[in-house]
Amino acid sequence: MTEALPQFTLVRPETLDDALIALQATPDAALSAGGTDLIVRLRKSLVGSDTLIDLTGIKAMNSIDPNENGLRIGAGVTLDQIEHSDLIAQTYPAVVKAAASVAGPSHRQVATLGGNLCLDTRCVYLNQSHWWRKANDFCLKYQGDTCHVAPKGNRCRAAFSGDLAPALLVHDAEVEIAGPTGFRREPLGDLYVEDGATHLTLEPGEILVAVNLPASIRTSDYEKIRVRKTVDFPLAGVAVACDTSQEPPRLWVAVTGTNSRPFLLDPPDDPMLSPADEAFFIALQKQVQKAVSPQRTTMIAPHYRRLSVAALAVRLARRIL
Repeated sequence: MTEALPQFTLVRPETLDDALIALQATPDAALSAGGTDLIVRLRKSLVGSDTLIDLTGIKAMNSIDPNENGLRIGAGVTLDQIEHSDLIAQTYPAVVKAAASVAGPSHRQVATLGGNLCLDTRCVYLNQSHWWRKANDFCLKYQGDTCHVAPKGNRCRAAFSGDLAPALLVHDAEVEIAGPTGFRREPLGDLYVEDGATHLTLEPGEILVAVNLPASIRTSDYEKIRVRKTVDFPLAGVAVACDTSQEPPRLWVAVTGTNSRPFLLDPPDDPMLSPADEAFFIALQKQVQKAVSPQRTTMIAPHYRRLSVAALAVRLARRIL
């Protein structure tokens, strides 16, 4: 049975300043763009506010703009726009691949870059109906005091499953954030921490405005593992990028779906290892397995996800090196 949407107030600012003022007036308001994740969470009573601030009318957040330093993509740009952008595909192919892999075409027409980057973490103990969660004494992320994935731990293990983050990480993306004290710009990786309950570092009253990508000569790719070929969130996703102008070529690898945050990991740094040697890929596979920490947040065994994400990283690395 489909759960009904609760009553809520919708605020529709036309400028970023208006949005910040509205957020200051209602600090617990939820930000909405495409709503593909938010509406589901509303139906499941996972949004702790009855006020939504709709950001879709803010034109300053809805454009893709090249500049002398690279490319700026507004947080309100849809995944469909990214998927079909020749401007992005020419220099940042993994970003286009990641956008095209999200859900289905109708979702991508409304889902946004900012929404995917700020996607809530997911877990089989959380993404259920309210009555199911209540019957199981809730959990550490929502109204409970125990993480059912790791009952002896002291933090939530829900997993981040956004696709765009790793593809942007391997291209050294930075984010623009607006808040009550003005603008700040920081590496995309600094937007996340390893805690499923509070995985974003956004301060109260702050809004993710845009992503900046530096000029790049890297080749890149992205793939993910999921139960069904379409629609599903990644059980694990991998982005890789390579700069073949260096000798030996330099490799970047980023992962999503296995931890409470997406992250960039260091490839094998043994100077004796070269991508021309099989030992390099063996070392890469071991390094990925060691870096990730999949938990029982999905119906698929964590060990399978650990082995699969490492194998996927090696396959993509072989493809672009």
